[in-house]
Amino acid sequence: MLEIPYGETMTYGAIAQRVAAMTHRSHMSAQAVGGAIGHNPVPIIVPCHRVVGMNGSLVGYAGGLDRKIQLLTLEGVEMGHLFDPHHQKG
Repeated sequence: MLEIPYGETMTYGAIAQRVAAMTHRSHMSAQAVGGAIGHNPVPIIVPCHRVVGMNGSLVGYAGGLDRKIQLLTLEGVEMGHLFDPHHQKG
């Protein structure tokens, strides 16, 4: 997460692929990455708010979805492709 640039996001799946490559594994699950991120004790210093779901869903921030949106907006992240999975139209 420390390698995700300010103002950008990365998916759990993309992080899983990077970790798998770094550890010489053929695969790592996005769920495993989510579990590890969920144990982040310093979420502002280690920017877990920059991690989003593969489809652009804003999930997985212990500080709450509103705070995650505020932090991403503050960083200037383009929010058009991101969404709250709990408030989908349909």
